[in-house]
Amino acid sequence: MVLKRYRLVQQRESRGFTQEALAEELRVDRTTIVRWENGRSEPQAWMRPRLARALGVTADELRDLLAPAASPTPETERREYATRHPERSDLQTCAMLRTEFQQLIDQYDQVPSASLLAEAGQQLGHVSLLAGEARRGRVQRELRALQADAATLMGQLVWDASQRRDHETAKSFYAQSVSVARHLRDPTLEGHALLRTGYVALYGSRDAKTGLDLTLQAAKTAHDASHALTGLALLHAGEAHAMLGQAAECERALGQAEEHMNRAEPTDAGAELVSPTQIGRLAGACYLSLGQHRRAERILIATAAELRDRRKSRAIVLGNLTLALIRQGEVDAAVDTLAKAIEDLEQTRGGGGMNIVFGAARELRPWRQVTAVQDVHDRLLALMTAL
Repeated sequence: MVLKRYRLVQQRESRGFTQEALAEELRVDRTTIVRWENGRSEPQAWMRPRLARALGVTADELRDLLAPAASPTPETERREYATRHPERSDLQTCAMLRTEFQQLIDQYDQVPSASLLAEAGQQLGHVSLLAGEARRGRVQRELRALQADAATLMGQLVWDASQRRDHETAKSFYAQSVSVARHLRDPTLEGHALLRTGYVALYGSRDAKTGLDLTLQAAKTAHDASHALTGLALLHAGEAHAMLGQAAECERALGQAEEHMNRAEPTDAGAELVSPTQIGRLAGACYLSLGQHRRAERILIATAAELRDRRKSRAIVLGNLTLALIRQGEVDAAVDTLAKAIEDLEQTRGGGGMNIVFGAARELRPWRQVTAVQDVHDRLLALMTAL
């Protein structure tokens, strides 16, 4: 009895390869890939290292992938059936795909974004295919909503993996999400994608005026649909005001943001986008921009202590805390804090944290002869080499 290698198929798909693309990568015929996956032949010994590299696995892991599975998982069967018959997609298919999407979201703050790109891109393509063919009504709406979310996530991952340099690709994914959201008349999906576009302006291009316009547009779009998302947008509008040196407007936006977040219920459409630490994280960044360094320090210390399980976010907070300490002349404390931020970045490679941490390192140059400062610079160089 020939048994199909379902795990090999899943690994190929998770790396973003079609059978044709993997065959081209390995310079073999597509039918060779088909035979491997159907269990009708084995990759030859000289081919296995190349196959392992393409699939991103070790030799031992490849051996496990090549072991035949007695039967596919229900999820695999449902995914394959939906791919063959997209017009027959049902709510169970939607639920399975939404669960897979949530698993990607859950990984975002723990691992480098580059490691999630292939799987996220594959999911966006798969969901877009199914949404285009699914029957009208609730199933198609669920798939279109997931398509908008998946496009926003792809923009987020691309931007983060590029160390917040690839603005145009990120914005193209956000624009795709906005288009789908408007088609659905879903202000929460639209507002989230607009807000993410505002992040690119604020933290990528450092264009505070454009960022302010986009964050306020996001807040206005979401106002009647989600207190949580409206509050989040206003937090970032507050930081835009701070970057522009507008202290009174910043305080007003922070106050409005907190009011909206306090009014958000567990059933709020944007509830999963916010967390209790976001007010402290953004307020600390605001006061740093406004030159209120002692106030920023107090808030950022408290916020960092609550972010033990969100390492990308914590690296950003620790980077800003480092800057607040440097600007008060507290060099020893700044170096200790910077070392903790680097430790988080060694695990996550978060683009936001990277930019802030390298900026903090530049501000430590007057003390570059100090041994502890030299040590953190060496760790940063090693981190940069590993990117």
